[in-house]
Order: sequence, then C-alpha cells, then structure tokens
Amino acid sequence: MNQKLLFVPAAGLALLLAVSQSPAQSTDTTTTTTKPAKKPAAATTPRETNAKPLTAKQLKAKEDALKKELLTPYKKWMDEDVLYIISDEERKAFKQFNTDEEREQFVEQFWLRRDPTPDTEENEFKEEHYRRIAYANEHYASGIPGWRTDRGRTYIQYGPPDEIEAHSSGGTYERPMSEGGGETETFPFEQWRYRYIDGIGQNIIIEFVDPSMSGEYRMTMDPSEKDALLHVPNAGLTLYEEQGLSSKDDRFSRTDGTHLGVPDQYMNQSMNEFNRMSQFFKLQEPPTVKFKDLEAEITSRITYNRLPMQIRYDYVRVTETSVLVNITLQFENHDLQFAEKNGYDEAIINVFGRVTSMTRRPITTFEPTLTRPIPPEMLQAYKDQKQIYQQSVPLPPGRYHLNIVAKDVVSGNTNVFEVALDVPHFSEDRLSSSSLILADQIEKLPTSSIGGTMFAIGDTKVRPRVGETFNLKNPEDQKMGVYVQFYNFAMAPDDKTHKPDGNIEYTINKVGSTQSLFDVTEDLSTIQYASANQVTVQKLLPLKTLGPGVYTIKVKATDKRANQTVQQEQKFIVN
Repeated sequence: MNQKLLFVPAAGLALLLAVSQSPAQSTDTTTTTTKPAKKPAAATTPRETNAKPLTAKQLKAKEDALKKELLTPYKKWMDEDVLYIISDEERKAFKQFNTDEEREQFVEQFWLRRDPTPDTEENEFKEEHYRRIAYANEHYASGIPGWRTDRGRTYIQYGPPDEIEAHSSGGTYERPMSEGGGETETFPFEQWRYRYIDGIGQNIIIEFVDPSMSGEYRMTMDPSEKDALLHVPNAGLTLYEEQGLSSKDDRFSRTDGTHLGVPDQYMNQSMNEFNRMSQFFKLQEPPTVKFKDLEAEITSRITYNRLPMQIRYDYVRVTETSVLVNITLQFENHDLQFAEKNGYDEAIINVFGRVTSMTRRPITTFEPTLTRPIPPEMLQAYKDQKQIYQQSVPLPPGRYHLNIVAKDVVSGNTNVFEVALDVPHFSEDRLSSSSLILADQIEKLPTSSIGGTMFAIGDTKVRPRVGETFNLKNPEDQKMGVYVQFYNFAMAPDDKTHKPDGNIEYTINKVGSTQSLFDVTEDLSTIQYASANQVTVQKLLPLKTLGPGVYTIKVKATDKRANQTVQQEQKFIVN
C-alpha cells in the first residue's frame, strides 16, 4: 500500500488532526444523535455596528492583496518608468484605481499634464524622458540598470549637466580651499554642475563617488567621502592641518555630517550643513507638474492613390516595461513631384502616423512635413537621393496597430500603410537583444545635439538603411553599420566589477552558400559600453570584399556564466 507524506505547518497541525479524525458524511445513527458542540459565547452576542480599526495582521493582508493586484505592467510603469517624476499625490491616486481601464486613462493624463505643447500631437516631455532613460542605461549601468543608479536618476530628472568634472580613476587631487586645500588621493568621483534647476537654485554642484571602485557611483552630501586617505593617519592632510590650525582627528568629531578638515570658523557658506541637506533632499523630489487641460481627440480618414514608401521599425529596450519603437520612413525622390517655388524646385510630403491599441484606442500620433527646396541645376542629382524620417515612440510591451498615411502634396498621390507592432517583453532573467539595425550612419552625437536629433539612440546617431540595400559605387556604402544591444548577462556573486563574461560573434554568409565570408568573435571585455545589464554593439563592417548578391549577417551573443545565447540575423543586398 502506497503512503503519501503530507507536510503541514506546525500552526495548522491541530486543525488538520481535528478534521482528519471527524467522520465526514457518516451514516451511523449514533452519530446523528450526537449533540452539536456548544457555540462560543461570542457568537450569540449582538454584532457591533461601530467600525473597528484593522489589526496589524489585517493591514498586512490588505497591503499584500493590493501589491498582488498591482503586479501588472501598470505597477511596473509606476515603479520603473516614472519612478522619479511621479508626485506623491499621483501615486496615491493611482493606487485607488480598481481596473486596468482606469489605470490606462491615468497614464494618458499623466503625460498630458506634462506636455509643454498640448496644441501639438507630439509630447516632447515624454519623448525626452524615455531618451534620458535610454542614455542612462547605456552610460551609467554597473551591477544594476543605469536608470536605477544615482547618476541615472539625476540625468533622468534634470537632463545633461552643463559641466562635468570627471575623475574616473581617482588618484592625486588638489582640494579647493572650501574643502581645506592640500593634496590627497581619491576614489573615482564626478562633479556635475547645473547652472540652474527650477525649484532648487543656481550653480548646483552634485558630487558622485565610487568608494567601492566597482563603477557604482552614489550621490553624496559629504565632499570628503571621495578622500581615499581619510582613515590613514597623517596622510592627505589639508592646509589647515599642515599649519597646525586643526588636527586630522578633529574630522571624526564633526556634527555636520562631513569629515572635512576645515575649522568651523573657516567653513565656506556653500558647505553649510543645512544648505547641503536641503539641496540633497530637494534633488530626490519629483519635478513640479504644470497641470494641463486635456486636448480634444482629433481623428482623420484619408483615401489614397499609390505613393511608393518604405517603412521599417526597430525595438530598443528602455526599461523592463518600456520599449523604444523607432519607426523609419523612406521615399525615393524620383517618385515625388517637384514644383517651382520662389526660384527653387520643391517636393512636399505630408505624413500622418498613429499608433493605437488592439481595440483601436489611440496611443500617440505624429504629423511631420518633409520638404527641401532644391536649386534647379541640382534637381537631377537630387532625384537620385532619398527622403528619410524617423519617429521614436515609447511603448509598453504588447501588441499595437501602426497606421501611416503619406501624401505627395504636389501630385496628390498618397499611400496608406498598416501593420501590427509586436513590442517585445525583455525578461530580466534571460539573455535578450534589441532589433539588429543595419545602418548607413553610426556616429557619436555632440552633447548639444543629444535629444534633438532624429535617429538618436542614447548619444549615438544610428540611421537605418531602409531596404537594407548597399551600392558599392557610393563611397559611403562601402561600410555597413551594425547596431544591436544585448541585455541581462549573468553576474558572478562575488564580482564587484559587474562586467559580463562572454563574447559576440559576427558572421556573414551569401544566401545559398554555407561558407562564411566573414567570421569574427569579439570578447565582451573589449567593448566600451559593456555591463551585465546591457552590452551595446556598434560596428562598421567592410563590404568592398563582397560581390553583388544577397547576404545574411548574424550577430550572436554568448553568456558564459549563464550558458545562454541569443542571436539576431538579417538579410542585406549588395549592388
């Protein structure tokens, strides 16, 4: 006879024994005459009508139930996407909603309240916010995603600083007199300066220190935290200590939250304890919201004739619950009708794009006009070129509709395009990747252009080659740009560098052939922007050795620690 062992928590053992020993559905007449157990006296007392406060146990159960209910993309949106910019009042209101429909409406209104130009279709605040998250992930990741770090948070809330003083390797440091003067050795640190931050003030200096030497910079209120010789007797003395005006021991008896080697009578006003604390905590607060009235919904229907148009869309992770969808349109100039205007020939393309949910609920729209006046003598050469436009749309993982209507204003020709967007979910516990983007341009953007340029991913301009066709007669086509991001490499438990362990393999094959024409493997340690959270690959591969034909490029990432691989591949044409 098989026996099954049942393991029961000790707290419920007595109840289980009582239930197992009581006869269930017994037909014995002796049991039917057994008197029922006497009910507790409390059961016969009148029910109280006054509400009682919830016990600590009940409050905990209610809180757990609320957390379970909110474990949805909307909860992750609140705790990740807008963690640094949502106000306490908005967070409290969000927790009161009972349905996803109410939460979805809240999200829409949340962005509308922050839209600086509500009379336009674009929400510049939202687009800039997600661009900043993408930049933080690429530049400030360590053992955690870049958006979770102190530098990432500051960048997301306040944008790029006006000045950065970086000491990425630490080393010898001449203190300013506000910190006591003298020479010392420091841990890696950075000082960010903002000329003005609304609600905080002017000339805001924020210091980030990496005392663990692991790449994890944290914001500090104590300027002496970067001093690597702080706990070394008679080393790294300030000028005041060298001149006998104070002792290094005095640093450890200060009550202002610092270990500065500056006597109180010489303390600079900028180092005032209350000024530093006030700035530190104000920097943690979400920025002020300027509430906006909601704009009326605008819809349009357009009938069409045929206008040739090429479209591609790529997915790049921002957070676990947000993906940047880059929608790229391309028109051949020889398909457009030009008209003379003010001594120039000009073609005008009006574009209307809309992303909706599967129930056709509008998510976002964009309406660019593409035009460029051309001198008549250059028209023939210009007709061999292209018009290209890109719109970046941040979306939660899920399925959407994309509708695009384009119209050549001069000829009246139009084109309507519709496709389903399957925005992927990038799981945090598995190696994954963005789209593989084959580009005709990959270049670093100057600081002044970041955020205001099409084709920007972080601080890099990545212009996709729509149609993936490269013409070797054009000098700029002799190299093909390759851009892809890989996410979620495993970390060793005792590794403080947060560096991934693996490699990237690049392979090019001609379609119909098994022979590799290009096969290169690159160790992750050689890649500039490589952390366990995100590895960014951006390469220019030579095409001049390839003959005309159709090829396949494969980019494969291997995580040696987790024994996982992920591969992206794409076809391209060489003419």
